[in-house]
Amino acid sequence: MTLHTNPFDSLVVVDVQRAFVRGDGALPEAARLVDRTAGLIARARAAGALVVHVQNDGPAGADDEPHTDGWELHHPVEAGSAEAAIRKTHDDAFQETSLEALLTASGVRSVVVCGLMSEMCVQATARTAVARGYRVALPHDAHATYDIPAEPGISPAVPAATVSRVAAWPLSRDADVTVRAADVTFTAPRSTAG
Repeated sequence: MTLHTNPFDSLVVVDVQRAFVRGDGALPEAARLVDRTAGLIARARAAGALVVHVQNDGPAGADDEPHTDGWELHHPVEAGSAEAAIRKTHDDAFQETSLEALLTASGVRSVVVCGLMSEMCVQATARTAVARGYRVALPHDAHATYDIPAEPGISPAVPAATVSRVAAWPLSRDADVTVRAADVTFTAPRSTAG
C-alpha cells in the first residue's frame, strides 16, 4: 500500500539507544539505521512535525538497563514543544505510556515509525498506531534488528534484513511498508501549523 505521497505530521523513533547501535553489541545494520533515522529526524524537525523518541527501560543487567550508557538515546532530543522523549517497559510504545495523549494533544493524524527491533517494538508500535486510526508509514530502510541464529533441526540462521522485511509485511495492508526513508515528507500537525 502506498500512503506516503502526503506528508506525515509525526515521527516516532523507537529505541535507538546506544547499546544497540554502537560497539560489539550493535545491530548488523546499525550504521544504516542511524543514518536513516537521523535523516528522518532532521526533516521532521525542519517541517515542524512532532518528533517522539521512545526509550526502552530494560531489566536489571540488560544492555538497556535504565541510567546505563547503553540505555541512553543515540540521537539527542531537541528541547521544544515539537519534540519529546517517552520511556516504556513494553514492546508497544503506546502501552502504559503517554504516547497516545501526546499525539492527541498535538493534533497528530499520521505517524512514521522507525527504529528497532523490527519484529518486536517497531512492529508492536506500528500495529497499535494503525489500530488507533493513524495513517502509518514504516520505511523499509529505517528499522532494523539482529540476525536470528540457526537452530539445529528447526532452521538455518535468518539474516536481520529478512527478519525486518517479514516483521513489516503483516502491516502492508494498512501501512506503507515499502517507502524509503528518503521519500518520506513531513508537515506540522494541523493544530500547530500556521
